[in-house]
Amino acid sequence: MAKEINGTAPSYSESSIKVLEGLEAVRKRPAMYIGDVGSRGLHHLVNEVVDNSIDEALAGYCDKIDVIIHKDGSVTIKDNGRGIPVGPHPVKKVSTLEVVMCTLHAGGKFDKQTYKVSGGLHGVGVSVVNALSKWLVANIHRNGIHYRQRYELGKPLTPVEEIGKTKKSGTEITFMPDNDIFKQTMFRADTMGERLRELAYLNKSIKITLTDEDEGEEEVFHFKGGLKDFVKYIDTNRDALIKEPIHIEGEREDTPVELAFQYNTSFAESIFTYVNNINTHEGGTHLIGFKAALTRTMKNYAYKNGLVKENSKVKIEGEDLREGLTAVLSVKVAEPQFEGQTKTKLGNSETKSAVESIVNEHLALYLEQNPGIAKRIIEKSVRAAEAREAARKARETMRRKNALDSLSLPGKLADCSITDPDHCEIYIVEGDSAGGSAKQGRDRQFQAILPLKGKILNVEKARLMKILENDEINAIISALGIGIGNGNEKGKSDDTGEDEKYDLSKLRYGKVIIMTDADVDGSHIRTLLLTFLFRYMKELLEKGHVYIAQPPLYKVKKSSTERYAFDDDELRELIKEVGNTKVAEDESGDVDIEASAKRGGLTISRFKGLGEMNPDQLWSTTMNPETRTLLQVTMENAAEADRLFSILMGDAVEPRRQFIEKNAKYVRNLDI
Repeated sequence: MAKEINGTAPSYSESSIKVLEGLEAVRKRPAMYIGDVGSRGLHHLVNEVVDNSIDEALAGYCDKIDVIIHKDGSVTIKDNGRGIPVGPHPVKKVSTLEVVMCTLHAGGKFDKQTYKVSGGLHGVGVSVVNALSKWLVANIHRNGIHYRQRYELGKPLTPVEEIGKTKKSGTEITFMPDNDIFKQTMFRADTMGERLRELAYLNKSIKITLTDEDEGEEEVFHFKGGLKDFVKYIDTNRDALIKEPIHIEGEREDTPVELAFQYNTSFAESIFTYVNNINTHEGGTHLIGFKAALTRTMKNYAYKNGLVKENSKVKIEGEDLREGLTAVLSVKVAEPQFEGQTKTKLGNSETKSAVESIVNEHLALYLEQNPGIAKRIIEKSVRAAEAREAARKARETMRRKNALDSLSLPGKLADCSITDPDHCEIYIVEGDSAGGSAKQGRDRQFQAILPLKGKILNVEKARLMKILENDEINAIISALGIGIGNGNEKGKSDDTGEDEKYDLSKLRYGKVIIMTDADVDGSHIRTLLLTFLFRYMKELLEKGHVYIAQPPLYKVKKSSTERYAFDDDELRELIKEVGNTKVAEDESGDVDIEASAKRGGLTISRFKGLGEMNPDQLWSTTMNPETRTLLQVTMENAAEADRLFSILMGDAVEPRRQFIEKNAKYVRNLDI
C-alpha cells in the first residue's frame, strides 16, 4: 500500500521520470563506475587515465608514461602517444576531445580499427575521471600543435584552444578529485606504484615514471626482462629451485601468449593471469590451458624418463606439479569475453587451445634441453604427492573423528539461529575472554562467534598435512564449511588443476569477520589468519566475504556522556567536543591523555584488549551493524599481496624489517 503524506498519496506521473544528462549519472552514483568513493575509488581514477596510455603503447605508439602527484593534491598523467584527436566529431559536431572527455561510452576501443587490443572496453574511463574531478585540464600535443581544454565538474569551461606549436606528441591529463565526492583525496604513491609496477612488468617496452612532489621522490618502472623480472620480484623472499625463470612466448590464432614461471622451495602455488593487462583474478580459459599443458607435459616427461614409476603407489597430479610454482601468464585477446561485469574471468574457448599448444610445445623442448632442472622439479613434485597422500589420510581420520557430530561443527563455535548465508556472519575472535564478551553481546539470530586459543599455525612455512593437525585451523575449516583448496577456481578435473574438495557455494556465513585486539599480538594473529585465508581460501577474499572489525581504542566519558574513539585523531576531536577544551600534547606532539582529561574534566580510558569491554560495549562499538565500522579485505593486486605475505610470514627477517619501517606511518592502531 502506498504511504500517504499529509493525507495525500504520492503521485507517479510523467514528471516523476528523471533523465540525467551528460555525466550527471556518474556524479549521482559514482560507486557504480569506480567501485567506491574511498581510497580505492580515488586511485582508480588514475588507473583509468593510465590505461588509456597503455592502450596507446599496445597499439605501438607510446613507450613513455609519467605520473606526477602535485603538492596541491592534483595528479598529472602524460604519455608520448598520438594524442587524442581534437577536430570536429562527425556526429556530435563538436571537438572530438570534448566528446571523449564529456560522453560516456565514447572512445576508440569499439571498432578494433584504432586499437586491436585494449583493456578499456566500455569507453567510460576518462569521462568518469572528468565527472568526478573538481577541475580537469587536457593538454594535447598532436600534428605539431599544442591544444588545451579545461573542465569543471565534468563540463567544458573553455573551448579547445590552440596554445602554440610543439615538437611533442601525446596526451597530458591533470585533474583534481572532487572532495564533495570522495571521503579523502590524498593520493598515496605506494598505492599507485603497485599498479604502475605491474603494468611495467607486463609491457617491457614501456618506461613509467612516478613522481611525488610533496615527498620529493621519484620512482622509475622499466623492466627489460618483462615477465621473467615479474616472477623474480614476486619470489624475492623465497629460495628459488632453479636459477632463471622459464620463459615462453608465442602466438596462435592471433593470440599472443607470454608466460614466465619458476619453482621455489615453499609449498605455495602462486599463479597470476592477465588479459590485455587486466588481472583476471578468477582465471578462465587461459589459466585452464596453462594448467592442462603443464600437467600433461611434466607427467609425460617424468614417465618417459623413468623419474616416476608407472606402478608407483603414489601418482603425481597437477597440484603436486604446481607446489612451489610462481607463474605469470599474459595473453592479448582482440575480442575478450569476460564472464560477468568484473572482467575477472576469461571465457574465450579459443584462448585455451592457443595457450595449451604454445606451452606444450615450448615446455617439452625446455625439459629435454635442461634435464637437471627437470629432475629437480619432478623430485619436488613426488615429495608433494607423498605429502598430499598423507594429508588425504589425515582428512579421512578427521572426518571419522567428527562422524558422530552430524554437523561436524567445532564445539567452541556459538552458532547463529538462521541458516541463510546472505544474512549470517561469523566473528573469528582472539581469545576466550573476548570470545565470552562477544557471545554475550551478539545478536544470536545472525551472528556466530568462533573464539581462537592463541595464534594459529603460520601456513607460509608448513605443508597441508601439518596445517590439518592444527586444532584452531580445523575449527575455522569446519565452521566455514567450504573445505580448503589452493585458491583456484572450482572445477572438475586434475588437468585444470581444480580442487573438488573446495566449494565456496557451501559457505555458511556471508561475512567472515576477524576481530582481534588493537595491539601487536592482535595484528600478528590477524596477519596469520589472513595468510591462511589467502593461501587456502583465496576466493573468500576475491568475492569480498572477509572483513576486519574495528574495535575502539579509547572511551571518553564526562558525567553521563560516553563516546568512543577509534584512533588518535578521533580522540582529539572528542576531547575538544566532549571536554570543550584544547588537547594537551606531550613533547613528541602526541595526545597527553592525563593532562587532557584533567583539563576537560574527562575520564579517558584506553582499551588494551577486547576482553576489557563488557558485552554491551562490544556490541555497541564493534558488532552492531548500525554503529560498527568494518574494513573489507579486497584483492586489488594479487601478485603484490602474494609477495607481501611471503615478506611478513616468511623466513627472511631483513625484508620484513624494511617493510615495517616503510609502512609504520600508515598503521592505524600500533601499540608497542
